[in-house]
Amino acid sequence: MESKSVLVMVVVCLALVIGTTAQSANNVRATFNNYNPQNIGYNYYTASVYCATWDGDKPLSFRSQYGWTAFCGPAGPTGQASCGRCLRVTNMATGAQVTVRIVDQCSNGGLDLDVNVFNQIDTNGQGVAQGHLQVNYQFVNC
Repeated sequence: MESKSVLVMVVVCLALVIGTTAQSANNVRATFNNYNPQNIGYNYYTASVYCATWDGDKPLSFRSQYGWTAFCGPAGPTGQASCGRCLRVTNMATGAQVTVRIVDQCSNGGLDLDVNVFNQIDTNGQGVAQGHLQVNYQFVNC
């Protein structure tokens, strides 16, 4: 009986470790998108973002609290499960960080940051010059 309890605890701990590691990724390509939410009243429907179906009616304070991003992996929840979640994104070259809210999907295998967020962490200008940044991200509480 005692060995079953130990085995259950080991399995639970292993599941927690695996779940935690799946919530972040390193050396991810981040491009930019011209959402410019401040110009459209942070309206998910006007922006035609994927998460509008579930989060479009959330209060303005929710929609405007963080910069926007499309999320394309490579690690973490996808589809509806990613909507409204937040990421801490770190520019690998400079260490500049920002928290963003997932509002959309993409297919580039990384992140598609709102241009304002992209510029905020592109503190050395290399991202604009290359057309992308190399970033790390981690899911965080919003």
